[in-house]
Amino acid sequence: MAPPTRVVDAAVVDTLARLQQLAATLQGAEALELPQIVVLGSQSAGKSSVIEALVGSGFLPRGTGIVTRCPLLLHLRPRESGSADYGVFGHDPRPITDMEAVRREIEARTDALAGSGKDICATPVVLRLHVAGAPALTLVDLPGVTKVPVRGQPDDVGDRIRDLCLQFARNPRAILLCVSAANVDLATSDALLLAREVDRPGDRTIGVLTKADLMDPGTDCAAVLRNEVFPLRLGYVAVVCRGQRDLDEGGTVASARAKERAFFERHAVYGAPRRRDLLAKHCGVPTLASKLSELLVAATKAAVPALRTTCRARVDAVDAKLRALG
Repeated sequence: MAPPTRVVDAAVVDTLARLQQLAATLQGAEALELPQIVVLGSQSAGKSSVIEALVGSGFLPRGTGIVTRCPLLLHLRPRESGSADYGVFGHDPRPITDMEAVRREIEARTDALAGSGKDICATPVVLRLHVAGAPALTLVDLPGVTKVPVRGQPDDVGDRIRDLCLQFARNPRAILLCVSAANVDLATSDALLLAREVDRPGDRTIGVLTKADLMDPGTDCAAVLRNEVFPLRLGYVAVVCRGQRDLDEGGTVASARAKERAFFERHAVYGAPRRRDLLAKHCGVPTLASKLSELLVAATKAAVPALRTTCRARVDAVDAKLRALG
């Protein structure tokens, strides 16, 4: 198991966050292709539980059917001062220290953008969270892939969600975080099938296997973790997050983290002494957080020269227009 979540070059990711805010004002051909982690998965894969586990706090809306109806652009930062975690929304600069209030504001902003029904919208909800011990990450949580509309949804909602996911996934600088349930055939994973359309070699895709504790007795996902089934250059990480029963019983993210650690360390396969590399490199939310931080920082540093050139060219073009106006 990896050590507790650590911060990797938070200053680099802070710079990326400021660029993201600038990029949000640009459209079409002017849009900047910035490094970010794009979260893909079906409605039942456990995307929300993975994101909350990475954050270390429960803050996302929950429910049945489609809950995420707008992209959530999440800038996650470690809290460096003060005694309470807090969130700041892009549309409202006032800090919110109550995570339940953050949850309600996400719901309210989603209704304002997408309507109070069950439709979706491509305009993102922007949120910056400062949480003690959190990794420095920029994530885009997207609506879960679905094939059958529920009552109140447009008939084409499945196609629109797919198009929205591909819109973000096509960014060549995006890291695709594909969330799939470990107890379901990987060949049917909506997330991996989507990612393969824009990243067929799997060069910028990392797989997350949720519900590793719900696999049938005597089975495991070790072969997938060893990249022997559906190979990805960035590999896979298995996690155990809060399930519906944990939520119903009031289980916290912290208690789920302890439960996850105990599960992997005591498992006959993942925790076996001769397979300690599997445990250390491919199991647990701390391992996933560390991998994602390192990947995002590396992608950001690699993109800097091209982004600097692009931004300079656009500034020069605006200056030229201003001079022409006298």
